[in-house]
Amino acid sequence: MEKSKAFILGGIEILRGETKRVNIKLPKLYNTPANLPVYVFRGKKDGPCVFVSASIHGDELNGIEIIRRVKKLNILKKLKGTLILIPIVNIYGIMTLSRYTPDRRDLNRSFPGSQKGSLASRVAKIFFDEIVSICDLGIDLHTASIHKSNLPQIRANLNDEFSYNLAKAFQAPVVLHSSLRDGSLRAQSQEKGIPVLLYEAGEALRFDETCIRIGVKGIINILREIDMLPKNTKRKTRRLPIVTRSSNWIRACESGILRTIKALGDTVKTDEIIAYIDDPLEDISYAIKATFDGVIIGKSEIPLVHEGDAIFHIGRFKNLETAEDKIEYFSEDAIETSEFYELNTEDSIE
Repeated sequence: MEKSKAFILGGIEILRGETKRVNIKLPKLYNTPANLPVYVFRGKKDGPCVFVSASIHGDELNGIEIIRRVKKLNILKKLKGTLILIPIVNIYGIMTLSRYTPDRRDLNRSFPGSQKGSLASRVAKIFFDEIVSICDLGIDLHTASIHKSNLPQIRANLNDEFSYNLAKAFQAPVVLHSSLRDGSLRAQSQEKGIPVLLYEAGEALRFDETCIRIGVKGIINILREIDMLPKNTKRKTRRLPIVTRSSNWIRACESGILRTIKALGDTVKTDEIIAYIDDPLEDISYAIKATFDGVIIGKSEIPLVHEGDAIFHIGRFKNLETAEDKIEYFSEDAIETSEFYELNTEDSIE
């Protein structure tokens, strides 16, 4: 909780009730200066300090638009505490639409970073030390990797009660227990006692309007849940997401052309055919079957596959009828979110 009157980021002081853009110096690219653009919203009253980051992978674009819309919301004038928005963490990767930094490293495997390390390592250290370390909570926005798509989902440590409650409060269709990966932002943050929720939604290099709307509404839901924004007195009964503590990828048994039968959000039963792999030169097809009951939360979007390629990500869930109802509810909610955005922004949707 921030309690001091002085709040300084990147050498810039932000007073109570102020909103400022701060440029944090990064290593330059050849002879071109580089900065990390950060938007700081400081409320007039004390409260938590929360960061929302996007494009830690330079080809993940949905989060940029989510943050652009969030920072235009009129409701932020009622903010308590401090909200830090970082629309593009990997400013190098986005210039070439690359997941990686120019040294071909994954920024989200480079934490805690080092002042004497690789470019990715140096950026990771600056980002963590300057921003993440001063926060009480973080929301990190992602999409699936290239040629894959994700159903909107929150990934978090569900063994932590605080994180679990916030994951549900976001109101994405799916909440998935996710183990920590060495070098990731979430792993380093948890080690320092800073919970981080991952919002995974959509496809790399593409905007997905439903994913964006759910993301905007979800961030506001979190800020309301931790009393940084006033509760919504007109709010309907909270929609509970599908919660799954385990998931697995179904992989291609042969190489060929993928012909999918099931889509994102569909429920599947054990041994149900979910796709075929067709031999492009012979009249042969291979059936791909689900290996357990669950919901498709991620899938390949490219029709050409090699043997062993990951093609369907399925979250385990036994009650398939309940799962279908929940997915339908959240599809309806995406439409309501459009109305929410239009009524609460300084501008209408462009």
